[in-house]
Amino acid sequence: MPHISTAVDTTVAERRDLATALGVDAPGDGDVTWTRLAGQIEPRSDSSFASRGEAIRADLKGRLDPTVLERERENVAEQIDRLPDVRAVGVPDEPHGLYTAVAEPGWRLYDHLVDVGFFESLDENLPRFTAEHIEETARELVLAEPLSSALDDVGFDESEKTALLIDVANNDERLARWVPSNQIPGGVEFDTENVPPLHRRAMGGALLWIRGLDRHLWQNEVLLTDALLDDAVRDVKAMLGGLFVSATAACDLAADGRFTDEQLTAALTAGTAVQIVSQEDILHDVFYIMDDVRAPSELR
Repeated sequence: MPHISTAVDTTVAERRDLATALGVDAPGDGDVTWTRLAGQIEPRSDSSFASRGEAIRADLKGRLDPTVLERERENVAEQIDRLPDVRAVGVPDEPHGLYTAVAEPGWRLYDHLVDVGFFESLDENLPRFTAEHIEETARELVLAEPLSSALDDVGFDESEKTALLIDVANNDERLARWVPSNQIPGGVEFDTENVPPLHRRAMGGALLWIRGLDRHLWQNEVLLTDALLDDAVRDVKAMLGGLFVSATAACDLAADGRFTDEQLTAALTAGTAVQIVSQEDILHDVFYIMDDVRAPSELR
């Protein structure tokens, strides 16, 4: 079975930028990885990260169902593992099916989190994306061995884990455009009362993009190349990876698991950040099919 990797999406420059953002000297060959970074970054206490994690634990205590969360987290992991089979099929033969199934456990997880007010709690207790908050998030992620092991277990190799870190650490300007619903300034041209919490927008948006792939690929089959289909699966794996990080943090919340309060804050922030960046990526990689990447027309 072929291995679907995000490695081609990370350049030497991006890996060097990641090392710079974390205050680490990049090796001469540019081989910056999660494991190598973990061996070079010194832990440091960040009272704001600890207090935010503690507040989220207190706010959501007793509201999350650990059985539901762990079951759907495992189901998300199964869908990640199934992505090579999805890629082997190529173009769906109907406007719903392949990718709709991939998204289903994510929707069940999402529905439970909506029901218990999970996303509102994150909006209340986590700050908006800033360069400082994102840097500290990346630092805590690198040091979160339980999360690193969980990603190993669901088939993320070293390059793919590093790509997730890059999605977080190197995209502060993109992420800053996503504002918590309770921090949207007045005077905008829409009703802010109907804007869902930021973390709900991120997860729901990622799942909608995945589910929408069936119809998009089915309708545009004549335009598709192997490269576009590879990009589709790669971006879906990144979105599911971000969702898996969020699910792992939620499971830790529900069961008083292995994360420190700082790591919990980082995992919740990073899971959302990866889902945001990768859903924006799939829009440009797969949904905008430009002439320079589409399959040649038979009429030309």
